[in-house]
Amino acid sequence: MQDTVEIHLKNTNQKKQVPVGSSLEDIIKIFDFKMPYLIANAKVNNRTESLAYKVYRPKLVEFMDITSQSAMRTYVRSLCFILAKAVNDILPEATTYIEHAVAKGYFFHIEIDNELGKVTDSQLDEIRKRMHEIAKADYPFISHEEETDEVVKLFRENRMEDKALLLETSNFLYSRYFELDGYINHFYGCLTPSTGYITIFDIIRYNGGFLLQIPNRTTPDRLEDFERQDKLLDVYREHLHFLKMTGLNNVGDLNKAKQVNRISDVIQIAEAYQSKQIGDIAAQITKRYEEGVRVILISGPSSSGKTTFRKRLEIQLLVNMLKPVGISLDDYFVNREDTPKDEFGDFDYESLYALDLIRFEEDMLALMKGVEVEMPTYNFTTGKREYRDNRLKIDPNTILIVEGIHGLNPELTAHIPEEKKFMVYVSALTSISLDNHNWIPASDNRLLRRMTRDYTYRNYTAMDTISRWKSVRRGEDKWIFPYQENADVMFNSAMIYELGAIRRHVEPILQQVPRKAPEYAEAYRLLKFLSYFNYITDRELPPTSLLREFVGGSSFRY
Repeated sequence: MQDTVEIHLKNTNQKKQVPVGSSLEDIIKIFDFKMPYLIANAKVNNRTESLAYKVYRPKLVEFMDITSQSAMRTYVRSLCFILAKAVNDILPEATTYIEHAVAKGYFFHIEIDNELGKVTDSQLDEIRKRMHEIAKADYPFISHEEETDEVVKLFRENRMEDKALLLETSNFLYSRYFELDGYINHFYGCLTPSTGYITIFDIIRYNGGFLLQIPNRTTPDRLEDFERQDKLLDVYREHLHFLKMTGLNNVGDLNKAKQVNRISDVIQIAEAYQSKQIGDIAAQITKRYEEGVRVILISGPSSSGKTTFRKRLEIQLLVNMLKPVGISLDDYFVNREDTPKDEFGDFDYESLYALDLIRFEEDMLALMKGVEVEMPTYNFTTGKREYRDNRLKIDPNTILIVEGIHGLNPELTAHIPEEKKFMVYVSALTSISLDNHNWIPASDNRLLRRMTRDYTYRNYTAMDTISRWKSVRRGEDKWIFPYQENADVMFNSAMIYELGAIRRHVEPILQQVPRKAPEYAEAYRLLKFLSYFNYITDRELPPTSLLREFVGGSSFRY
């Protein structure tokens, strides 16, 4: 019988024989391997695994520290388990809801006797103290796997209906759950081997709830800086209230609606709610037009649905007797040879300074004065701005709509009076959660949208989209997210049902990613995540639905 197996450590390109059954924790010691920051997980044959994972056959292993998104997810998941356990220990009758990422942390509520806001300062101090005790005790996170029916029964016995319903409405024959010092929970990704890995965190009061603070993503030996995002939080809060009113708090509720043939009502309600939001924004703009607003600036991250939002907003403004005229910031790109370069020496098209800021402001100010302006067109083939005798002069009741990622950046419109501008931030702020402790990252929603659109309309593979995503996110962090709170209004383009509808479109695309590709780990994670959703056909989506921008069948032209 073989006593050892070969491990190929990708980080250093070393190969060593290790005892059969060694954990990844053991392999770190055998290779005497170190990274700048805490190692929280690893890719094993291009699949993300816990450091508790044991090897019985030859493997390719790549360790990840928490400067990587994957390892940070593992850290945050483990931290959330500690939080839930600490609240359960201090307030056994309370329910913890970890809702979404905001303010450089994770917003959560603690409900006692069906009421929020009853946690006292002393109780909060006890919870924080208990979290540190749990971390210091270095309890193992014990993984169990049983038939799903048995796991569902166990969660029901422990009054965790949200987790029971999620697994009950899934199609899993077997399900995994974790145990921490006698307290059970469910997470769809891996955890650290034990609580001792979790050393940097805090909890503070924030805007009617609490914020779980996490390590800084670039220098994770310190906490993230707190950054107020009250407008963003208010949008989440409004949508969570809407979900509660419709009885669709978590994905288990959504799956149940599908299984009892109520999904048609869910789609219609979600679409009507979004139409009402757009109508309300148009009403605000109309009122502000009477007060002097002449330009609407629409910004948002990749695949947030800005284009369809703009088209639907234009219809509502026409109904309100305003004449919208669209202008794309892309037409104000500088010539390619003048484009700034990023730290890797590549053209940085997402930089604010890839735009001719002077010419843009001159044109906007001239238009608002009633001057006729020859508008530019950017030729992406030649990389040059061209003028094709496309002249624009605004008429009475005309309002300009400028769409582009830099719309909320003050430097873009520094010389346009504030009273002339109305700013809209658009993003897919996913408010429905898998269960009370497993939120759905907005970035995952947008990535799945983009992947579907890229494959259908741009001939990009899932591997192409995943490989570019890190660069896209880096640009968003630098040029979009810092300015989102400048918005006069935020529009949430995410819909309750959309991940169930997009699943059948994106799964075959993700399944094409080769096992040997570095992008396979992310494709596998997303496929695992999507497996919690029951399939929803999109035949009932109206042709004007924002989701049609990504899955096809829209009545709008793009």
